[in-house]
Amino acid sequence: MKLYINIVFILIFSSVLASCSSSDNESTPAPAYPQFGTRFEKMPKKEDAVIYQVNIRAFSQAGTLKGVQEKLTAIQELGVNVIYLMPIYPVGVVRSAGGLGSPYAVKDYKAVNTDFGTLEDLRVLVEEAHKKNMAVILDWVANHTSWDNAWITAHPDWYQKDANGNIIIPPGTNYNDVAQLDFTNTEMRSAMIDAMSYWVYSANIDGFRCDYADFVPQNFWTEAITALRKIKKNQNLLMLAEGTKVTQFAAGFDYTFGFNFFSALEKVFKENKSATTLQDSNATEYANNYNPENRIVRYTTNHDVNLSDGTPLELFGGKKGSIAAFVVAAYMNSVPMIYNGQEVGYNKRIQYFTRTPIDWSTADLDMLAEYKKIIAFRNSSDVLKKGTYKGYSSDAVSAFTMETATEKVFVLSNLTSSTVNYTIPVSLSKMTWKDGFTGAAITATTQISLLPFQYKVLKN
Repeated sequence: MKLYINIVFILIFSSVLASCSSSDNESTPAPAYPQFGTRFEKMPKKEDAVIYQVNIRAFSQAGTLKGVQEKLTAIQELGVNVIYLMPIYPVGVVRSAGGLGSPYAVKDYKAVNTDFGTLEDLRVLVEEAHKKNMAVILDWVANHTSWDNAWITAHPDWYQKDANGNIIIPPGTNYNDVAQLDFTNTEMRSAMIDAMSYWVYSANIDGFRCDYADFVPQNFWTEAITALRKIKKNQNLLMLAEGTKVTQFAAGFDYTFGFNFFSALEKVFKENKSATTLQDSNATEYANNYNPENRIVRYTTNHDVNLSDGTPLELFGGKKGSIAAFVVAAYMNSVPMIYNGQEVGYNKRIQYFTRTPIDWSTADLDMLAEYKKIIAFRNSSDVLKKGTYKGYSSDAVSAFTMETATEKVFVLSNLTSSTVNYTIPVSLSKMTWKDGFTGAAITATTQISLLPFQYKVLKN
């Protein structure tokens, strides 16, 4: 009997061990690929991010990853801590959109475009960026592939088709250079997550900016982000959705995109709309967003609008106007994003279907200094990163506070080409203010005068 009890105990104990082992394997899957590099110790918290978008084809004369690496110090000195690389992958040539093809028509999800360099070049870029306390995130195009992606012939069932069985372009678009994937296909979803995982393992990258995110099912993003975050258990990955749906936060994204804000900003300058339009836009973008930690990425330019609409200098009243607009974008309840060249006042639209290198020799150093000052204050200000927003705008002046229990910052930016007098709200006029940049005492009673496109940042 005693022997029988011991045998039963051993069997039960073995079963428990096996169960624990199985559970552990499920929560900590075996690595799909060897892990390159080590944990990035200085990974910024999501509220601390200042994002710098790099168009690899235009960033340097060579148009390569090494060309980006060579200017890492300049990017760091701007105050940036997240580098966002536009797609690094081989580009399709079948049904190409012209030129060198769209970088968003991906031919191979697990390769580096040879025009840009090699996997080793990417690894070195990431390592050198990490040494300078900057994360590196990749652009990811999940919704569609190029027509000569190997998946087309190997797995045609991974794509959406019309009634005649033909693979289609993304519905409702004229994106004729890409083929629409079918997210009801579980094999395709697994392959996509595997490809995203490849870069976290093989290049030690720190997250993704996900293109066309609102048109990809939320349950895919939930599955993908959950899987990706298991790879680096002791380091957060930053995930940016190029989309506006508040549900993207529930899927695991850290940020959504400020499309509405940019559109409102254009209207203030092009259509003489009231600066209160930006207040309204902020309310729209944060509607139904009940978590104060969720932030929207805002910008005064990016690769799309730079090419289609114009440079910040074109859109926002020249040098001073574009700076006044950037202050609002960077400080109004947001995470700021800069597009390569805007910080030096580059006045040419930047192609991304062809190689048109930025001429850095034309840099406006005064403008660069202004950008550095604006970003440095944000980097030093917890209230801008974590505070609660309240709007006080007039027709001409975008005015708002960001506030915590212990600190308040009052931002005023004249978005017109005329000198204006702004009436300070009574609740703010009774406070003692200092200049946010110099620390000098500011006397603010009932009114404050602002020169054309002048901005002021006050703190208590």
